[in-house]
Amino acid sequence: MDFVLLAKGVIAGFVIAAPVGPVGILVAQRTLAKGIVAGMIAGGGAAVADTIFGAIAAFSITFVATFLTQVEQWLRLGGGILLLLIGALTLIRQVRVQASPRTTVGLSLGDFASTFTLTITNPATIASLVVVFPALGAIVPEGDLPRAWTLVLGVLAGSTMWWLTLSTLTSLFRTRLNESRMQLINRISGMVIIFFGVLVLISVTRLGEDLLDLAPI
Repeated sequence: MDFVLLAKGVIAGFVIAAPVGPVGILVAQRTLAKGIVAGMIAGGGAAVADTIFGAIAAFSITFVATFLTQVEQWLRLGGGILLLLIGALTLIRQVRVQASPRTTVGLSLGDFASTFTLTITNPATIASLVVVFPALGAIVPEGDLPRAWTLVLGVLAGSTMWWLTLSTLTSLFRTRLNESRMQLINRISGMVIIFFGVLVLISVTRLGEDLLDLAPI
């Protein structure tokens, strides 16, 4: 295994996952509300989606990338609506802080699916990888499957590392929160997620397309 290439993949995965956005806020909110395990599972959904985009970039699957570009507006529309729904549910949800939270499989899978869907409906991730890979010198010759898989594994490890770090750091503040403070954080998180949803929906409009040329979402 090419460990240098693996390390470059780890850096790329960490870099594309780390920017603050709706998924990061959602993972932090889940960690505060349900505990570190729920936060890690939620982050896992985003990590899997990042890895899929990493595979598309590493294996040079151009027809998939082209298809994603063609349906980008529909993906943004779906992602924006999903953000609005998640934000609204976060706003109205009543939080109960427990000393030892129990995370059920059903709720955890729901959090996993939410972050996966939000990430996979943002084709800009693959554009980021197309920039980050060459910047790091992580170029894989076409047809070199072992090196391509090494790079994909690195992206998975790097993205997962970020979500584990975020969940762990967020959980440190959990013990200092009472229910009233947690409810306030929950409502702020909901409003921020809704704000991101509105921005994504605006990006689908003609005005949004013009603004994307200056400040892409």
